[in-house]
Amino acid sequence: MTSHWSTPVSSTCATTLIWTIWSARHVIRNLDPAHTKKIKRGTLMKKLSTAVAVAVMTLGSLAAQAEDASCSTVKMADPGWSDIGATNAIASVVLEGLGYKAKVDTLAVPIAYGGLKDGKLDVFLGNWMPAQQGFYDKFVATGDVTQLAKNLEGTEFTLAVPDYVWDAGVHDFADLDKFADKFDQKIYGIGSGAPANLSLQEIIKKNEFDLGKWKLVESSETAMLAEVNRNVKKKAFVVFLGWTPHPMNVQIKGMHYLKGGEKYFGDTGSVFTLTRKGYAQACPNVGKLLTNLSFTLDMENSIMAEVANKKVSNSAAAKAWIKANPAVLDKWLEGVKTLDGKDGLAAVKAKL
Repeated sequence: MTSHWSTPVSSTCATTLIWTIWSARHVIRNLDPAHTKKIKRGTLMKKLSTAVAVAVMTLGSLAAQAEDASCSTVKMADPGWSDIGATNAIASVVLEGLGYKAKVDTLAVPIAYGGLKDGKLDVFLGNWMPAQQGFYDKFVATGDVTQLAKNLEGTEFTLAVPDYVWDAGVHDFADLDKFADKFDQKIYGIGSGAPANLSLQEIIKKNEFDLGKWKLVESSETAMLAEVNRNVKKKAFVVFLGWTPHPMNVQIKGMHYLKGGEKYFGDTGSVFTLTRKGYAQACPNVGKLLTNLSFTLDMENSIMAEVANKKVSNSAAAKAWIKANPAVLDKWLEGVKTLDGKDGLAAVKAKL
């Protein structure tokens, strides 16, 4: 495998080897017989062939080592979502136990997809479907990005309201405009460019559900939830993007998801692991781990709740969860080795 910027090691090795063989054969064929009368020509060629074979093995070994070196750092994206913070932490704990380095960059969803396409990013664990259908069509369906495996089932992602708003009769997208004044015609979304925001903007633009005069307020997940909590304390009407898994489902009392938006948000969904094109072939050991890696709603909710309630890092919460549930490693590490080729399961358990 090559780095993003360097000349392929295998190409350099091959060029050097071909030149060496050609030069050596040329020299032997043009040797003065007077200087080689004590050495049989066939014997000399046989020795040369042996030397070349050794060179091939050596160069092959060097190329393999170069591949390992280029795969040793796994570059991942985090759009600033609590669930992906948790899953990135799980993946990082396991990767580091195998001897790899995990590098996580905070990137907006469009930037993450672009990074995968350009080969500057290796992995994105947050391909929420069908919410990201537009990005799937643009990047995955075209073959520019690879959808490697499903890592979570049973997700929900749509507009939500607290219990007192639900009790007032807001159960569907079509109910929102009946209470337009109470909502101040605002929907609270997440970061700019997020697929869910784009869906909401399309709803507003098309005046679906009579929401044409409404405004989408974009902000980070943290800022959105802070605004929601301020409104909940005052029992003020508020509608916002909600999803599970996420601690908000426990923290916001009686939170309910609205019906009616299935055209834009789908029913229950799934989350997939994306990689840059060819990554699993170039780095097959990491590719095998990523293919095996799957999560559950309870797992993610538990880790996120630990982070939210005890103010610990995602890494600490993920490590604690895995230590308490070591059986998950059996499936995750099936057929997976350490960076230097040793037993992966034993290494990760020892690291924990």
